[in-house]
Formats: sequence, structure tokens, C-alpha cells
Amino acid sequence: MLGIDGRSPRPSVADALHGDETEAPGLNVHETRQLHWIRLFGATGAVLMAIGALGAGAQPVLQNPVQGLRLLGLPARMTSATLSMTLTGTVMVVLAWLLLGRFAIGNMRGGHAPRQLSRSQLDRTLLLWVIPLTVAPPMFSRDVYSYLAQSEITARGLDPYAIGPAGALGVDNVLTRTVPNIWRDTPAPYGPLFLWMGRGITWLTGENIVAGIFLHRLLALAGVGMIVWALPRLARRCGVSGVSALWLGAANPLVLFHLVAGIHNEALMIGLMLAGVEIALRAVEGTEPIRGRVLLLLLAGATLIALSSTIKIPSLLALGFVGMALARRWGANLKALVSAAVLFGAVTVAVTVFVSTASGLGMGWTQTLGTATEVRSWMSIPTLLGLGTGLVGVLLGLGDHTTAVLSLTRPIASVIAGFITLRMLIAVLVGRIHPVGALGVSLGAIVLLFPVVQPWYLLWAVIPLAAWATRPVFRIPTIAFSSFVSVILMPNGAEYEPFMIVQAAIATTIVSIALIFVTRNRLPWRPQPSTTGQTDSVGA
Repeated sequence: MLGIDGRSPRPSVADALHGDETEAPGLNVHETRQLHWIRLFGATGAVLMAIGALGAGAQPVLQNPVQGLRLLGLPARMTSATLSMTLTGTVMVVLAWLLLGRFAIGNMRGGHAPRQLSRSQLDRTLLLWVIPLTVAPPMFSRDVYSYLAQSEITARGLDPYAIGPAGALGVDNVLTRTVPNIWRDTPAPYGPLFLWMGRGITWLTGENIVAGIFLHRLLALAGVGMIVWALPRLARRCGVSGVSALWLGAANPLVLFHLVAGIHNEALMIGLMLAGVEIALRAVEGTEPIRGRVLLLLLAGATLIALSSTIKIPSLLALGFVGMALARRWGANLKALVSAAVLFGAVTVAVTVFVSTASGLGMGWTQTLGTATEVRSWMSIPTLLGLGTGLVGVLLGLGDHTTAVLSLTRPIASVIAGFITLRMLIAVLVGRIHPVGALGVSLGAIVLLFPVVQPWYLLWAVIPLAAWATRPVFRIPTIAFSSFVSVILMPNGAEYEPFMIVQAAIATTIVSIALIFVTRNRLPWRPQPSTTGQTDSVGA
């Protein structure tokens, strides 16, 4: 059942999700011209999002820099129009990403793309779409205001793991006022490294909200940069096209909207984790003995992974899979397993103790890891089952037993996620699956079976799996769900009146259909057969 013997009569997870994928030739002249228009289409959408966010984004309650200005303050007084503009831009970026997929992975029915855009072409496209979102107000979430408040608490020498923004700063404080009500009395759920960096941002910006937002966004961009660096390298280790991995993992609208525009610290967590995995696997999968320079590589990778876990703890799981790969290289026996566990355990303890002590925050962060479970998320399988069962009970007149059902479904889901993770660890040890794929599968199980799932949590699994999983059974649901979730969330990180959402949805639908009609001859909305005389590959 655990697969310890390394054999199974049934197809494995690797068989179902992974297949080698070679790099394809470059685009021809006609396709390069289409790529140019796809870039502009997505960039136009990103610009519309940035402008619309001046009125429909997650603006601060106080210190709004555009409030009262004649031109820049106009969007805030036209909420329905700016909401429509932002949603239209969101749909345009998603459509452009889907069109770009034709030149990255081809179509799901026809298999791999016969020709593929180059890495430089994808990098330029991604950069063009990211720049407008970099200078835009926060969108889709107000978590960055919690970051600022918790950083201020840390800067004042108080314990952010024992007291929330309202108690530490006061309910009238400029930073507390913009924190969502549900989190005003909640201690920080983040690791000491993130709050340590936040304290540095507070030292530079004080209570200047706008400056603090942009410095936190720089941290998020640094994380995205590490993802872009590590993902194609990991993909090559797994026999997967680096361009297709980047398209699905880094150019994904969830990354653009929630890591860049939403400024979530998942960017830094995932970036450090993937960079650490890549550096560590250079030592583990190499042919040189693990000593000297190679040992330093291994320790450096393990250190980066351990650092990522001091932002959010789930990334520490990556160290387990790298450890299993190391144990396999050392003989896949009990001695090798214990040796790898001791080595990486020592690195984890050293990094965690150092960060917790040097930051002055101590180990209190381990007591607040369950803070997020206060939210009931429909994307969490055990929570959805609990909410659905409670609703049925109410409809049948049996009473609301949601809390009681959740107390059953959530522990059961945790056990299942733990079993899947153990199964993947053993699969790496016996050589049935690559560590990157096993990490992605395990994180996917943990995310879906976690008590609460936010849209950006899905990236914990999607980004590593983008470097390994190539089968349609993974890519089709991932593409569909990424597109769907990207367009249904409100850009202000909260809710609008239903009539405003209906108006914006109608306007967005009309404009999107019109744009598709206008660009029908410039953009590849329909699969096009290869044309003769245009087969030469060119660069963008």
C-alpha cells in the first residue's frame, strides 16, 4: 500500500501526470506577428486593470494618494465604471494568457505545439504584463495592510504573535483602520523572517502606507523573480519544456493578480523554496561526490528552503523530498535515510533558531499557524463538505450542525493529506517519481484538504507541478480553474453591491465579445493550419 518495495501493478501518479516534453522549433513569421498582438492585448488589459484599480482596487481607508485629485481621483467617484474597466482588463489578460498557451503548449487535443515561442519572447511578454500591475494599487486582497500593521507592531518592540493590530496600535491608528475587521484582533500567522523584513520596511517608511505598499511589492517581485529563475531549470531536470513550465507556472493569471497585484507573501515563500530545491538538486543529482563545493551547494539549497518556511511553514515539506532524493543517492537504506534526516534536520533547526532569535520574535509564531482556519472557504474540500452537510441539515429542519461536521471532516482530511504526503516521500525514496513532482502532488493534496483555501494557495502546488506534470489530466483542469478563479474575484478584495456586479459583468461581456470580433484577424482565436512559405523560425 505504501509502495516501499518500489513496485506496483497499477499505473502510478507519475504515469498519470508526467510525460517527457521536448522543446519545439521557434515561431514562424506569421506566428511571431500574432505573438506581438497577443502581447499588446494582454498589456492593454493590464493597463486597464491598473487604471480601474484607482477606483475599484483595495485602496487604503486613509492616506489614499489620489483622493481629491481632479484626474486621478475621478475613478473613485465612478465605481461602476471602474469596476467594469477592471473586470474587462482582467478578462483581457486571461484571454491573452490562453492565446499565449497556443505557442507554449499547443492545444490539448493536438498535443504539443509544433512551434514554440522562445524563452526571451516569453520573458518580454511577462515583463510587459507585470509592469502596469507593479505601479497599480493593491488588488484582490487587503492582506498587505495586515502586513504593514504587523510590521509596525514588531517595530514597536511588541509581540505580533500575542496581540493583534487593534490591541497593539489602537483602533484609530492609520494602519489599523485599513486592516480588514476579521484580522484586527488576530495575531500574525506569518513566520519571523517575513515580519523581520517587514520591520525593516517600517523603519524606512514609518506609517506611510503608500511607501510601505511599494516596498512590500518589491519583496513580492523578488519572489516572482526567483520563481522565473528556478522553474525552467527544474523543468529541464524533469524532462519538461522550460517555456511551457513558465507559461503555466509564472505567467499564470493567479501569479499576476495575487502575487504581483495582490502582494501576497506566497511569492517570496515559493520563490525561496523553488530556488532552494533547484540548488540542492544540483548537488543530489550530480555525479560528483557530495563534499567540498557540492556539499556547500546542498547546504545552500537546504538553507533557502528552511528560510522559506520561516515565511510560511508549508514550504518546509520541500526539504523532505530533497532529503529522500539524497537518501536514495546514498543507497536508499535505513542508514542513508537517517543520515539525510539528521543533516537536513540540523539545517532546519539552525536556520529557524537563528531567524527567530536574531529577529527578536522568538518561537511564538508556531502558536499562531492555525489563524487562517477562522475563514470558511468553499475551495477547501473538507470545509465544503461541512458547509454542505450543515445546509442540508437546516433545510431538513434538523438544525445547523456545520461546526460539528467540520470537527469531523477537517481531521479526516488532514489524515488523508498526511498519508498522500508519506506515500510521495516513499515514492521518491524508491525512485518511482521525481522529487519536484512528488512535492507538487503533496502540496496539492495539502492545499485541497486544508481547512481553508484561498485562491493564491493553489499556487503552492500549481507552480511546482508546472515543471513536472504535462498530461492533459493536470493541465486542462489547472488552466480552466486558474482562468475561472481569476475572473470571479472582486478587485477590491471585498464585496460590491449585487447590482454593481451585474452591471459590470454585462459591460465586460459586451466589450470582450466586441474585442474578440475586432481582433479576429490578428489574434489566433481559432486553431490555424500551418501555412506554406512561412516556416522559418524567427525571434521576437
